[in-house]
Amino acid sequence: MAEFDFDAVVVGAGAVGLACGYALSRRGLVVAVLEQEAAIGQGVSSRNSEVIHGGLYYPTGSLKARLCVAGRRALYPFLQAHGVDFDRCGKLVVAADADEAAKLDHILKQARTNGVEDMRHLSRAEALALEPELACAAALISPQSGVFDSHGYMLALQGEIEAAGGAVVLATPFDGAGPLAGGGFTVRAGGAEPTTLTCRYLLTAPGLSAQGVAAHIEGFPAGLIPPAHFGKGLYFRLAGRAPFTRLIYPPPIHGALGTHYRRDLGGQGIFGPDLHYVDAPDYTVDPAAAADFYRYIRKFWPGLPDGALVPDYAGVRPKLHGPDEPQPDFRIDGPEAHGIEGLVALFGIESPGLTSSLAIGEEAAGRLGLTSGPA
Repeated sequence: MAEFDFDAVVVGAGAVGLACGYALSRRGLVVAVLEQEAAIGQGVSSRNSEVIHGGLYYPTGSLKARLCVAGRRALYPFLQAHGVDFDRCGKLVVAADADEAAKLDHILKQARTNGVEDMRHLSRAEALALEPELACAAALISPQSGVFDSHGYMLALQGEIEAAGGAVVLATPFDGAGPLAGGGFTVRAGGAEPTTLTCRYLLTAPGLSAQGVAAHIEGFPAGLIPPAHFGKGLYFRLAGRAPFTRLIYPPPIHGALGTHYRRDLGGQGIFGPDLHYVDAPDYTVDPAAAADFYRYIRKFWPGLPDGALVPDYAGVRPKLHGPDEPQPDFRIDGPEAHGIEGLVALFGIESPGLTSSLAIGEEAAGRLGLTSGPA
């Protein structure tokens, strides 16, 4: 591949793009990761819950089910090997009443089908023995769930790419790409010093701008670019002592996992995200939204004091479905989908994309035909 500037170009230096670059680097490829922002992980990757998901909910045989479990199993050793902070604190899925308790049986069955380890039912008394301030009728426990330092993780991925001879190029937006006659691509990169690169493989993982990036690849079938939907979620931080050590989740809502609790690595309690759709990414936090948070949270923590929730931040998720539509799977489109050799385009990589990222990288490498083990 000496005739190319890089063996592979990855568009997007969030967690998933960097994990894809890492997977390609492990196969001996020299990779350039292009990022339009001035730092890595400034989009979806820096505005989420930093939760390591067990893989409980996702439909049998889906990419989300398979890649979440595989990604989580790979993630803990990676974090440990690279000195990235994490807390395998475990997670309780809590039912507030008998109606919600009936949903736990289905979640437990799906979790076991997906291969999630160590899942089991808890009675009300068992759940309260673990978390005395909790209010619930019953619960499930997922000991493999946790939280981690997502930025430290992305820095570790960047370090691996650069150690393998690659580069993470910041403030360099993707302006377009076209196939070369003999295979490979020309890639137009913008920014202060616009340039054109050549590469054998092209992989796009730009999160919220996935549809726009695909539209600027010559020959990409327009009919295969899915509509973009933006799901905004707010987070509120708790002023005061964190009430629980474990993650606390209600049963999932339509299209999302629902507003949940986590204790971050600094020991503070955080609630969120909620979900509402917006026309374009918007990161404002309306303090008035706290009223709904108080009502929702008090179903599982009635001791939440008045005035204890402080507006924190907002995230926007790249959804492939609207408010009243079923939640689809990840889209990892290789040549078998769009017909362009050497290209993989990712769409709709929202939760559990962060947990799944190492496995998504491996899957994307496989879609490029790079199925051999890491170099």
